[in-house]
Amino acid sequence: MNKTMTAASLALALGAALTVAAAPAAAADDKMSMDKEHCYGVALKGKNDCKAGAGTTCAGTSKTDHQANAFLAVPKGTCEKTVSKTSPTGYGQLKEFKPKMAG
Repeated sequence: MNKTMTAASLALALGAALTVAAAPAAAADDKMSMDKEHCYGVALKGKNDCKAGAGTTCAGTSKTDHQANAFLAVPKGTCEKTVSKTSPTGYGQLKEFKPKMAG
């Protein structure tokens, strides 16, 4: 067998193995996204999953508790039942919101 054919066969086999190995992880991500929703205004300072407004990068970068533009992934159907001290309704929101003023 020549070296070119052996290298090509090895590359093909490795690619197939990686594709098969990645399939369960992709299925788990799909399941998580189907069972979870982004809930804004419920994460504590530095405990958000992602999206934390200007001056932040992503997960764990929220600057304040209940930040209106930082979300936490929660089980579907629970967001709008979870307390948020900054939300106009007093509960988490499915979208970013303008925080209510204290007072």
